Amino acid sequence: MKTLVWVEHEGGALKDATLSAVTAAAKLGEVHLLVAGEGVGGVADAASKIAGVGKVHVADNAAYAHALPEAVAPLVVELMGHHDAFVAPATSNGKNIAPRVAALLDVMQVSDILSVEGDKTFTRPIYAGNAIATVKSNDAKLVITVRGTAFEKAAAEGGSGAVEAVSAAASGEGSKFVGAEISKSERPELTSAKVIVSGGRALASSENFHSVIEPLADKLGAAVGASRAAVDAGYVPNDYQVGQTGKIVAPEVYVAVGISGAIQHLAGMKDSKTIIAINKDEDAPIFQVADIGLVGDLFTIVPELTSKL
Repeated sequence: MKTLVWVEHEGGALKDATLSAVTAAAKLGEVHLLVAGEGVGGVADAASKIAGVGKVHVADNAAYAHALPEAVAPLVVELMGHHDAFVAPATSNGKNIAPRVAALLDVMQVSDILSVEGDKTFTRPIYAGNAIATVKSNDAKLVITVRGTAFEKAAAEGGSGAVEAVSAAASGEGSKFVGAEISKSERPELTSAKVIVSGGRALASSENFHSVIEPLADKLGAAVGASRAAVDAGYVPNDYQVGQTGKIVAPEVYVAVGISGAIQHLAGMKDSKTIIAINKDEDAPIFQVADIGLVGDLFTIVPELTSKL
């Protein structure tokens, strides 16, 4: 089976989500990559060095500069004539492109897989991760999105895949790029950080969130996350949100401050290696998944913890 993997990249660099998708794709058979964008020669070279990659298809064209799904999907469909499966990381881009590819191919998409059980059999979470479904596709072509936290990252070095240029496919007119407002931070990216400090509704205000959470995150070299309640209350932007309707993370250490632990939040972080919970309610559900729990006033505990680091 030949599998085509969508390569996530930004600023001329590969994103970690690609490496996890390669690991998943390797379980299906031969791995080919698709690098699409403008001026992506360096990305293609880096992609060719990923361990286990046989070929890198490069579509270097202004039409793909912003990875608009209406432009990328026809390109993928054209390449699927020589591939059996299309695999994309379950990122914003991947989840935008894959359904359009599935629709054009008239096949079922298998979303957010956690494991590969056979050529066409996979596991995926349902009910906010409270149950795991085993699904099998009977379609001739597979379209799959991969939960990056469920698979080890493939080695970024050691491969020697052949690089092959592909021409632009006829793209749809469904959308056009108007502009982007990209937040910049010196902290690690939330989905790839080894340590995350998240705050919840109990922080009570945006000022408290920044004054309590961020100093601790800075001391730990951590990314900053938040529960949906904190985002809905306007304490932080929605790109901080961890959970079922936010980002799925699995860091080495996850510090949950003032987060009760609703199942929607747990769905986004329960695979973290070590979970530290700080909450004044000793019966909060977060303590059921925490490896270390501190019961007390976060406005006392967190500043004291920060001062001792």
